[in-house]
Amino acid sequence: MIIDCHGHYTTAPKQLEEWRKRQIAALEDAKHAPSKGALGISDDEIRASLEGAQLKQQRERGTDVTIFSPRAMGMSHHIGNETTSRHWSEHCNEMIHRVCTLYPENFVGVCQLPQSPGVSPKNCIPELERCVKEFGFIGCNLNPDTSGGYWKDPPLTDKWWYPLYEKLVELEVPAMVHVSASCNPAFHGTGAHYINGDTTAFMQFITGDLFRDFPTLKFIIPHGGGAVPYHWGRYRGLAQDMKRPPLKELLLNNVYFDTCVYHQPGIDLLLKVIPADNILFASEMVGAVKGVDPETGFNYDDTKRYVDGAKGLSKEDKEKIFQGNARRVYKRLAKRAASAVR
Repeated sequence: MIIDCHGHYTTAPKQLEEWRKRQIAALEDAKHAPSKGALGISDDEIRASLEGAQLKQQRERGTDVTIFSPRAMGMSHHIGNETTSRHWSEHCNEMIHRVCTLYPENFVGVCQLPQSPGVSPKNCIPELERCVKEFGFIGCNLNPDTSGGYWKDPPLTDKWWYPLYEKLVELEVPAMVHVSASCNPAFHGTGAHYINGDTTAFMQFITGDLFRDFPTLKFIIPHGGGAVPYHWGRYRGLAQDMKRPPLKELLLNNVYFDTCVYHQPGIDLLLKVIPADNILFASEMVGAVKGVDPETGFNYDDTKRYVDGAKGLSKEDKEKIFQGNARRVYKRLAKRAASAVR
């Protein structure tokens, strides 16, 4: 089995985005009382949104299961207030639940958290519990920068986040560290802000003692870890200068990287620098880069080709990357599979 740990519902029926536009427009009316309302999306519309996109690409590229979450760019936690984010997150997560109910063999859910600038992450716990306990979700996406590119929240190692981490550990679910839209004109969303977020999160982990306090907490840093693998020597050296333990000891029992890297040399570097035990297969489809690479004739985000094409990668390590590590990090995925076998 090949498990893709990073997929977003970027092709959701138009009613979802239309609801969001109405919600944002209503923020201008001080007299408007926010309400969640309904989307009015049928099961057939959900099927149509997937059959020509994610499901088609699963079949064509030879992947089996996608760990699926709402559109990352659409989280946009900077918009509105806590209630705005809660209603929007609930709708997005319910859409993922419907997808997973319609296609239980193809998709497993991961939730969007109702984060909001300046609001304690503790307020996200009810929605996290709902998604895990009621919907069977196996993880969440955690935005380290709810301001959208201005980095106003405390670092991920700050105790401000600890109530949420306690719940993640209790529920045995990991978090993928994933920023959302950029409001900062200096940072392109998917080309700069995403990679900045990944890299910044890793450096924050180096400087704190988070995993001393939460030894079983798991994070996935997407997009191949941002700039981290390319600058592994820099981070080893910085940790050494700061009298921190070696990175393998400090972080690699808790921090993992995915394979959303869109060329062969990038994947080769990732596999050479990061231990195979810390890499999870992912493609992000349908995500940031949808086109065909003119140098290869294949889609940039067909990342399975890169892992298959990596020279010197043992069968054992390939098995870890394609499924073993995902089962180990997403413990509820392994339990779900065991339950299905029984």
